Amino acid sequence: MRVKITLECTECKQRNYNTTKEKRLHPERMETKKYCRFCRKHTNHKETK
Repeated sequence: MRVKITLECTECKQRNYNTTKEKRLHPERMETKKYCRFCRKHTNHKETK
């Protein structure tokens, strides 16, 4: 079952992206590099609750 998650910028703490992931295959929190429009650069984004 896929669950909705929100990705938050680790630098400015803005919640920029909504996506889904397969909880059964990836139970750990997701972290990826994405573009933050508030920082105006690519930063790490972590999954939030």
